Amino acid sequence: MCELLGMSANVPTDICFSFSGLMQRGGGTGPHRDGWGIAFYEGKGIRAFHDPAPSCHSVIAQLIKNHPIKSLVVISHIRQANVGLVCLENTHPFIRELWGYSWAFAHNGQLDKRIFDLPLIFYKPVGSTDSEYAFCWLLDQIRLTFPERPDNFDELTTFIHQCCEQLRSMGVFNMLLSESQYLFAYCSSKLSWLTRRAPFGEASLKDDDLTVDFCQETTNNDVVTVVATEPLTANEAWTRLNAGELVVFHEGLAQDHRAP
Repeated sequence: MCELLGMSANVPTDICFSFSGLMQRGGGTGPHRDGWGIAFYEGKGIRAFHDPAPSCHSVIAQLIKNHPIKSLVVISHIRQANVGLVCLENTHPFIRELWGYSWAFAHNGQLDKRIFDLPLIFYKPVGSTDSEYAFCWLLDQIRLTFPERPDNFDELTTFIHQCCEQLRSMGVFNMLLSESQYLFAYCSSKLSWLTRRAPFGEASLKDDDLTVDFCQETTNNDVVTVVATEPLTANEAWTRLNAGELVVFHEGLAQDHRAP
């Protein structure tokens, strides 16, 4: 299985601390050595980095770890291949345009071969993974149902949840999805989240010898939520999502919960 990492914040924030823990699981403390990727939103623009090498040995990953790229929404992924070759085009997150926004998507899990029977209309996969195919199908469905970006995301959230439930019926489907402002987190089997806000304290990574006192790095108005397949810190209280649950984050806060 792969692992996911996402962030939603109300002020531009770097993800160096959390990514330092995740990258160690990519061939170091974990088996996810078949590539990695990360996408940072800056307004409607997106900075994306991908590498088919293990993240724990990747020079590009070291750059991300040491260079504080600030963003309101981040999606990252480390891969343990099950469908598709280990190559650049099969690394997550995948990115497509809809409504003039760049949508980013990353998936943890494996879907059975029925996924490839679902018809695709507007979007086609570049690589050969079940994950990218599922993303293309999901965006197809959104585009067919919502030809224009809705002013209110309630109906869109309900629809995305329904599509995720359909994909979960085909296997394991843990997902992070964003169009630049909202971070959708859907759990099929394993996903947790944590919101940091005042009063801030210290956090220590499980997979790296690194501790940060966020009180020294933040203001009292900052709100940052981190979503991960497995909790990244050993001394903080993470909330586990239930199977079939969708949570939507905006500016660091949970805006919507959809139960199975």
